Amino acid sequence: MPLSYFLALSAVLFTLGVLGVLTRRNALVIFMSLELMFNAANLAFVSFASYYELLTGQIFVFFVMAVAAAEVAVGLALMVAIFRSKHSIDIDQMSSLKG
Repeated sequence: MPLSYFLALSAVLFTLGVLGVLTRRNALVIFMSLELMFNAANLAFVSFASYYELLTGQIFVFFVMAVAAAEVAVGLALMVAIFRSKHSIDIDQMSSLKG
């Protein structure tokens, strides 16, 4: 399959992720949209690595996956703490947490 198919799919997934981050109010949906954006970037890295027969793109994907896992762990912990205090995870209500 040509490289352009994979890059087009990656661009579509990244665009869907950006739209999800910009239009949604629920923190869980925003985190899922961020994960979609990370996976779109991973698809592009793996596609280029496969096309040019290099291993560096696949190694970089492991680093991106590690950052994504850390982001999810910290983000979900924050959401649980906010939900316990506010009884909601709506983004608009989180602005009241300012010092």
